[in-house]
Amino acid sequence: MSDRHFDELATRFAEKIYGGAKGAIRLAVLQADLAEVLPQRPLRVLDIGAGLGHMSLWLAQQGHQVTLAEPAEPMLEGARERFAAAGQSATFIQAPWQDIESQVEGRFDLVICHAVLEWLAEPQAILPVLHRLAAADGWLSLAFYNRDALIYRNLLKGHFKKLRSQSFAGERQSLTPQQPLDPRELAAQLASHWRVESTSGVRVFHDYMPADFQARTEPADLVEMELAYRRHPAFAGLGRYLHWLCRPR
Repeated sequence: MSDRHFDELATRFAEKIYGGAKGAIRLAVLQADLAEVLPQRPLRVLDIGAGLGHMSLWLAQQGHQVTLAEPAEPMLEGARERFAAAGQSATFIQAPWQDIESQVEGRFDLVICHAVLEWLAEPQAILPVLHRLAAADGWLSLAFYNRDALIYRNLLKGHFKKLRSQSFAGERQSLTPQQPLDPRELAAQLASHWRVESTSGVRVFHDYMPADFQARTEPADLVEMELAYRRHPAFAGLGRYLHWLCRPR
């Protein structure tokens, strides 16, 4: 298995996702979590695997100095276009995570790593790099594809053969993440360098709703309820993605 980077098809898929409820919920949860903890001053921000730049643009619009690092040229070009249309500036780096340290200077107040780990051949290998890139008093915003939620969804759908074989990875050319992460394993890998300060579920109920219920529900109501229940002790761990805000040890 090797790291997965995105092509034109994946870029169009990502644009479609962010144009619907799934993307709206994801952005709302991530932004609400960050708004609670970030200091009210301009920050140096590094967005690793920045994709189409949705999170980075939101931060740039608040006056932060943003660097976007993305290995896929189609994704990075989409981010450039989004920033230009909004009249915002940023630094754009086309590079995989392995090359980022050699292309940036200093440490960052906020390091973002959203929906990256699940596409890597060895997710744990990036963790020391994230630590070296973050300032001693900085933050890591880490969002990842939740193996527990995938198991639960397969249970609900009666896909017991898949569960018995532990076959959770998407196909090589699929747009399903190739390596969902076990939250307990990831927490153990993080423990030596990071303290997890807060955890939220992203889409704690939306993806389990029948499609006709989703279609009949107002998008604003979906977002409101996802925000309300993102940290509920019984529901947060069912989020399709988990969002952890971490501080360096």
